[in-house]
Amino acid sequence: MTGGGRGSDGGTPGGAARSVPTAGVGVGVGVGVGGAGLPACPACGTATSAWMSAPGAAYDAGDIDLARCPECGTAVTLTPVPDGVDLHETGDYAPAPPRGATLAAPLLRLFDRQRLRLVRWATGGGSAAAGTRLVDAGAGRGRFVAHARAQGYPLATGVEPTVRGVDAARSRYGVTLQRAGIEDAGRPDGEADAVTLWHVLEHVDDPAAVLDVLHAWLRPGGVLVVGCPNLASWQARLSGRVWFHLDLPRHRTHFTAPGLRRLLDAHGFETVRTVHVLAEHNPYGMWESGVSRLTHRPSYLYHLLKRSAPVNARDLAAVALGTVLIPLAVLAELVAGLCRRGGTVAVIARRRV
Repeated sequence: MTGGGRGSDGGTPGGAARSVPTAGVGVGVGVGVGGAGLPACPACGTATSAWMSAPGAAYDAGDIDLARCPECGTAVTLTPVPDGVDLHETGDYAPAPPRGATLAAPLLRLFDRQRLRLVRWATGGGSAAAGTRLVDAGAGRGRFVAHARAQGYPLATGVEPTVRGVDAARSRYGVTLQRAGIEDAGRPDGEADAVTLWHVLEHVDDPAAVLDVLHAWLRPGGVLVVGCPNLASWQARLSGRVWFHLDLPRHRTHFTAPGLRRLLDAHGFETVRTVHVLAEHNPYGMWESGVSRLTHRPSYLYHLLKRSAPVNARDLAAVALGTVLIPLAVLAELVAGLCRRGGTVAVIARRRV
């Protein structure tokens, strides 16, 4: 594959690249425009260049165009989100719960424990937890907020834009979330000791504006924990245009770890730790990306579980055959994480005083 660029933290995914049209570029108002009408890199401001196209998440979405930064390796989704498309319809807020939700419950608790360990590491934990003002931005159904409260963070709260998420948080976990977008929440300046942003930043058109808001929420010296896919990962490089974490066109910015750190630095944060070994998304992402080379639709099992893909005998057979690769995928992703090429990363940053 040609094009793209190589950040200092990893390489370029494979896949067939082609030229990308520049008309109708779907970028946010806070993103500048680079050469040939392409957007400037949202992470470092460098002019991007046409990179590749990749399949959209929906069956009828067609291919989605991307541009990539030659400096930090961050990529941008160029194709706008179609009118009337609900970005949450097949995710955490789908009308029906995903298949296998009951079986997945122990895994979800494991994932929440790892998330909270990162918060404890960043804030000191221990007796200080009871007084830590923790805000989960983009809180979904409130699962992490509920877990944090149960584990000694009674002041934990969250902000969530969707009615479905807010209602689910109240009915499932007894958690009341503020219904608002991050930029519209109007929370007091300096109110939070810690803010978490779990796989939200890649979904917004203007990540810089979101970080500015979160910077204002935090007290000086407060910590921000950001989780997002890592385009410099081994699984991204190996799977190319069928990488599980591309999730087009819902993911608008595809960060590398260096790109995300540069963006944080430019908006008043100092990175103190980058974590590459994460249980929540990384092993599954490695496995699903590999199996996607065998299925007609990329990420078929994920979409089947989310009830956004029909039952298809051919793809089911490929998934069944792919189960033998699960141990190899887990081992490969563990090695990737130890080599700082994890499929997703969690970056812990501190607001500068």
